[in-house]
Parts: sequence; C-alpha cells; structure tokens
Amino acid sequence: MSELSVKTDGSIRHLTLNRPEKRNALNDSLVAALKRALRDADADENLRAIVINGAGKDFCSGADLSALQKISESNYEENLEDARGLAELFSIIRMVKIPVVSAVHGRALAGGCGLATGCDIVLSTNTARFGYPEVKIGFVPAIVTAILRRNVSEKQAFELITQGFEFSAAEAKDYGLINRIFAEATFESDVKNYLSVYENVSRSAVMLSKKLLYEMDGMTFDDALELGAEINAAARMTDDCKAGIEKFLKK
Repeated sequence: MSELSVKTDGSIRHLTLNRPEKRNALNDSLVAALKRALRDADADENLRAIVINGAGKDFCSGADLSALQKISESNYEENLEDARGLAELFSIIRMVKIPVVSAVHGRALAGGCGLATGCDIVLSTNTARFGYPEVKIGFVPAIVTAILRRNVSEKQAFELITQGFEFSAAEAKDYGLINRIFAEATFESDVKNYLSVYENVSRSAVMLSKKLLYEMDGMTFDDALELGAEINAAARMTDDCKAGIEKFLKK
C-alpha cells in the first residue's frame, strides 16, 4: 500500500496521506513522496488545484516514532540536512504554480499542523483540532514559523509556538490560519464545490496572482508596486486576458 495516494478528479489533483494506522504521521518516505507528487502536479498543465488530505480519522499527527528516533540519534549536521529536506517541502508548495489546498479533518498536530499551515488555502471540518505542541518535548516548530509569522500576528504566533496548546477550527479561523470551515458530514462535497471555483476562473491569472503574492514578501512598498506593474503587464499579454477582454467588450 502506497503511503501517498494520488488521484485526479477532473482538473483537481488529490494527494492523500495514506498511513491511517499511524494517524498519517510523517516519515522520510512520505515527505519524499509528497515532494515528487507536487512536482508532478506542477508539470501538468491540465490541473487547476492540488488538495492534500488524510486517510482515516486524522489529517496528520506530525512526525512518526522512527523520525523522532532518528532525530535523537543524529548529530547537528545530520539533523540540519534532515531539517532542510523538510523545509524543501514547504518551499515546493509555494513554488507550485497553482493553488495547493489542505483539507483538514480530525487532528492536524505538530508537523501535520505545519503541513496544513504551509498550504495556500486551508479548509477544515468544524470538529478538526490543530496545534503546534513541539515545545512540550523540547522541540521547536521552527520551519513552519516562517509561514505562521506571515499568517497571524506576532503576539499570536508567539503564544501558539511557546505554549503548544490544541485549538479548534473556529479558533484557527479567528487566528487567520484557515479559510473556511465546513460541516464534517458534508466536508467532501463542500471541498469539491469550493475547488470548482478554480475551473471557472483563468488558470494563468491565478498562477500570476500566486506568484505576485509570495514574491511581494519582504519587499519595500515601491518595489512591491513595481512587481505589481510587471505582473499586471504580464497578465495583459496572456491568451486568457485577451479572450476575456474581447468577450467583455462584445457584451
């Protein structure tokens, strides 16, 4: 049985963490499979969005026992190399041209919460639970903090990573960590309906919007305006934009 199930439904690619007996805990092979699947999806020009979800009762419980054992037995250089490999997963999610969406049910804890947070959009059941509990075992959710700090206030980020408490989907939405909450009973169909929006908007415009949003991080105001002008001009040259303008003018 593959640790990552890959399925395509129309223009949507579904990547399902498939270790339900381990609460979809992350190990080296699953992280590697996610990276490959994301790169493969990025190369498919027929896709409009990618969804990451979990099999069984939970989205993802974080690192599995073998990964924790490896951490405890490795030296600094080995741990740094390993951490950089995980950081690459988050980088790939941002590099992928189309939206990457996490669909969270059950628990998303530690690295699992980090994986959800690292996606462009986070959808959740109303009963899902989140948390960054690493501090409780002397660890730090260090890699995801690069994204967490961009999603919530500094004060909120500090509390989340230094207290390690679990929180509800409603609280996560208040923090600014998730986009939408759906009923658990209708979650699958609600996620499908939500993603159907991407079948009715311009793929090139969405790709340019993602590029603009993330490249703007850390820029000065003037530099951000200049990047906006460049993306604006690039959008005008796309087939989608030309066709859209022509259609609008004929109304």
